[in-house]
Formats: sequence, C-alpha cells, structure tokens
Amino acid sequence: MIDHWQSPVKICSTWMVLFAIDTMISGIVSSKADDVEKHLELGRDFLSRGLLQDALSHYHAAVEGDPDNYLTYFKRGTVYLALGKAKFALLDFDKVLLLKPDFKSARHQRAIVLFKQGEFEEAKVDLAVVADGSDDPFTTEAYNMYQLLPQLESYKVYAKHYHSMADYRQAIQHLDYLIENCPWSSEFRELRSNCYEMMGDIQAAMLDLRSTTKLTSDHTVGYFKLSKLQYRVGHVEDSLREIRECLKLDPEHKECFPHYKKVKKIDKLLVHIEESIRDQDWADCVRHAKSIQRTENDEPMITYISHEKLCHCHLHAEESEDALSACNEALAIFKEPNVLCDRAEVYLLNEMYDDAVRDFDEALQINPDLRCAKEGKAKAQKVQKQAEKRDYYKILGVKRNANKQEIVKAYRKLAQKWHPDGYSGSEKKKAERKFMDIASAKEVLTDPEKRRKYDQGEDPLDPESGRHPDGFNPFQQFHQFHGSPFQFKFHFN
Repeated sequence: MIDHWQSPVKICSTWMVLFAIDTMISGIVSSKADDVEKHLELGRDFLSRGLLQDALSHYHAAVEGDPDNYLTYFKRGTVYLALGKAKFALLDFDKVLLLKPDFKSARHQRAIVLFKQGEFEEAKVDLAVVADGSDDPFTTEAYNMYQLLPQLESYKVYAKHYHSMADYRQAIQHLDYLIENCPWSSEFRELRSNCYEMMGDIQAAMLDLRSTTKLTSDHTVGYFKLSKLQYRVGHVEDSLREIRECLKLDPEHKECFPHYKKVKKIDKLLVHIEESIRDQDWADCVRHAKSIQRTENDEPMITYISHEKLCHCHLHAEESEDALSACNEALAIFKEPNVLCDRAEVYLLNEMYDDAVRDFDEALQINPDLRCAKEGKAKAQKVQKQAEKRDYYKILGVKRNANKQEIVKAYRKLAQKWHPDGYSGSEKKKAERKFMDIASAKEVLTDPEKRRKYDQGEDPLDPESGRHPDGFNPFQQFHQFHGSPFQFKFHFN
C-alpha cells in the first residue's frame, strides 16, 4: 500500500519540477527575445542618425542573442557595408543566404560587394538571380551591372596583357576604368601600383598600395612592399611605420624582419643627426652621417640623405672642402633647393661669388619662396659688390672664417711691413694707403658687431665716404718710434 501511494507523489513532484523548468526556460527565451528586439531597435535608431559604430555594436549583440535570425545578420551586413568593411559584410550576407537562400535583398547586396571587389564570376551568379524578375526594386540596377560585366572582364584581360608586355601606360588606362567601377578590388590596385612603380611614379604606386592594405586584412606582402617603396624615396620614418605593421601580422616574416632591422638603424642614425644639429655638435653629426653610408649604399635616396647631412654639417664646421664635396654628391642625386643653399654658402666661404649667386638662383627657380635662397642671394650680391671695392679679408690675407687671433696675427705682420714711418718719398703715400686699409680691416674684423654687418654686405667704416666713424685714426694704434723706424710697439684692443 505504501508503494501504491508513493508513486503518484513522485509523478506529481516530477511534473512540478518540469513545469518549473519549462516556465523558467520560457521566461529566459522571452527575456532573450526582448533583449534582441531592444538591440535591433537601438541599432535602427543609431543607424537613422548616422552613428554607424554605435549601430554596429547593437547589431553585434542582436546576432549573439539570436544567431539563427537571418535579418540580424543582414542588418549588421548593411552597416559593415556602410563602414566600408566589405569583407565582414560579405560574411554576413553569406550567412543570411545560408539561412534563407531566397532572400533577394541579401543576394543583391552580396552581388554589389562581389562586383566592386572585381569578383566577376561570383557576382554574375548573384546578379543573374536578382535580375530575374520584375517585382524587386533592385532589378534595374542589377540588370545594368550584369550588362556591364562582359566589358569589365575584357578590360581585365587587356590590362593583364599590357602589363605582361611592359606597356604600362595602356595597362593603367584599362585599370583606371576597372578601378572606377570596382573600387574595392585589391587585385586591380596592386597591379596598377606595380605599373606606376615600373614607370618611376613612386608616389602614385604608394597610394594604390596603401589602399590594398586597407582592402585586404592580414596583408603582410602589401605592408612590406609599401615599406620598401617608402624607403626607396627616402621616407625612413614612414617606412619604419609600415614595416612594423607587417611584423604585427607576422613577427617572424622572412622579408619584413631583416628590412625592419636596417630601417630601424637608419632611422636611429637620423634621429642622432637631428640631435647633433640641434646641439651644434658638427663632428658628431658628420660621424652619424658617415655611419648611414656604411649601413646603406644600394638605395640612392638614402645615400642622398647621408650626403645632404654631411654637406650641412661640414659647412657649419667650416670644413669647406669636405662640405663642397658632400654637397656635389647630394645634388648629383637630387636637386634639392636647401642643399643648393648650403653649397652656395660654401662658395661664399671660398669667395666664389658668381657660383654662390648661381646656386641661390637655381634654388629660387625650384622654390620661389625659399627664405634662405632669397636672403642668401641678397647677401652674396652685397658681399660681391663689397669685394670689388675693398675686401678686408683679402687685405689681411685671411679666410672669411678666420678667428680673432688669426686676424690680429695677420694684422701685426702687415702693419709692421707697411707702417708709413718706414717709407719716404712717393713710397710713403702708397704705404699710408696700405696701412689705412690694414688698420681698417683690423678695426672691422676684430669687432663682432662691425664684422657681422660687414659679412651681411655693409661696410661699417663706409669706405666710399672717405671718412671713418667714431673719430677712427689708424695711426693712433701705435706708439711713437724710438730709434729705427721699425723699432715700434703695437697696442691692440
């Protein structure tokens, strides 16, 4: 009897547990459905306001909440498409058509993606389905795309043919039309990039190649090629950035890693050079520039950079012979206006005024607004005009970069030679003129402010006027002779 009565109790208990579980599951499902609908509603709201990333995050949540709902995938796919993320849009449209093969809107959107990617065979299949019928608002567009496919396919064949024949201009003309209609095709852009590269238009080649790295995920080859092109034109910092993107995708890439090591070293040397220039440590600047030459001697533009830096640093170190050699080497590779200005300054140091003016003029032809060329030309012309009248450096027989000690030493020697008290008759007049020139040269070149003015093309003693400012008298520079006319003493400021 006990067993007879226990069985109904067990059955009742089991039923109640199952009922509770079913109720709980129904509640969860209902709650989940509400959450999905809420995310879809928020997604629609953000989409209507153009907040695509916010809309995308809610469609992500909707897909996770209901992974079998083809509409959630479709809506997310359209947002991906609006964001230009064609690859992810394509995956969502594939999923939609897996769940609901007769959903024409998804097939139409997938056809658009495939068409713009240049996947003509796959696009043709979808377009044929979409274009078949008159009840769909997309059929006219689909039909037009379908009609255009044969022409695009022939252009693709011709583009590859001309590329293989090295007729890059014809290849580019066909690729321009293909890319105009298929802007998401990394294949067409990469082919056009190669054409531009072969024609020497590296900037255009880089633009196309950069697009391929955005169109194709995990494009290590694209980043490597882009880095190589950046390095080839001397954009070392940009090259380093691109090669790092390659290594993010594949840290052990057999081509990216060795290139990264070299570019990183060159970049580090360039940073050291800029620091040396800032600190005016010209010897250190020269040392690092020569290190670049030892590291890289195959790429002309990197070699150019090393010569350009050597030109600038040798100039400021007043090593005119080395500076002129480096400037010439740099300009033989690339006519850069700032390097022309540096070489012109070297010419000025060597009193080669016509050459200096010629370089400043050439720099201005390249860049009419270049300040160093404008100011440099004006200075060179003033100094040249000044040299034709009275050149204090030539009078003392010293270089334009001579220091005060060298100037005073030259002055002592010449003043002793040409002091008028050592001459008589007609020779005395000549000695007086010589002596005045020597004393004037010493007066100007040992005074920092007067020398600065003179180096800018202005004679602070105004030789044309025949007067000297501030009551300057060259003979007051000396004591009276005692005995022999050469037994005199000098006093110097």
